[in-house]
Amino acid sequence: MFKRFFVLAVVLALAACGRGEMRPGATDITHVMPDLKFTMTRANDTRPVTSEDYRGKIVLLYFGYTHCPDICPATMSNLAQVLQTLGPRANDVRVLFVSVDPVRDTLASLKTYANAFAPQIDGLRGSDNEIAKLARRYRVLYSVTKTDHGIEVMHSDSVFLFDRNGHAREVMTNTSNTQAVAGDIENLLR
Repeated sequence: MFKRFFVLAVVLALAACGRGEMRPGATDITHVMPDLKFTMTRANDTRPVTSEDYRGKIVLLYFGYTHCPDICPATMSNLAQVLQTLGPRANDVRVLFVSVDPVRDTLASLKTYANAFAPQIDGLRGSDNEIAKLARRYRVLYSVTKTDHGIEVMHSDSVFLFDRNGHAREVMTNTSNTQAVAGDIENLLR
C-alpha cells in the first residue's frame, strides 16, 4: 500500500512541475533551459545585436541555413503562417533565424531569406565561436562538413520559444500545427 501511495505521489509531483510534452511536438522547458543570451549580427541592418535587444518581445529561436533544401524553408513557412495568424499581435513577436553556415550565409543572403517569409523574422549571423556557444547553450546539434560534392550541413529542427523576459518556455520539434503554435504564443502575449 505504501509503495502505491509513493508511486502516486511521485507521479502527481512530476505532473505538477509543468514539464513534459504539452502537445505533440512541443515540450515545456520552463526552468529547465537557460534564458535567451547571445551576441550576433542582424542581417537587416548589419548591426550587432544581443538578446537584450529583444526583451519585451516573444522570441522564437531557430538554427538553420539558407541553402537548406527542405526542413528550414518548411519551418520558416510554418512560422510565417503563425505570424500571419497572430495578425497585429505578430508585432510583439520575433523569429530569430540563426545561420549555422556563416561562410555561405552572408548578411545580404540572410536578409533576403528572412524577408521572403515575414518582416518579424531576423536573420542572425555570428562567428563560428558565437554560433557554437549559442548552440551549446540550448543543446542544439549541427555540423558543417566539406565533402567532394560541396558542403553538407546537418542541424536539429528544434524551435525554442522565449517569453518577453527572455525565459525559455517551450521547445518544438514540429511546427506544422500552426494554430497550436499561435495559441502557445498567444498565451505568452497575455
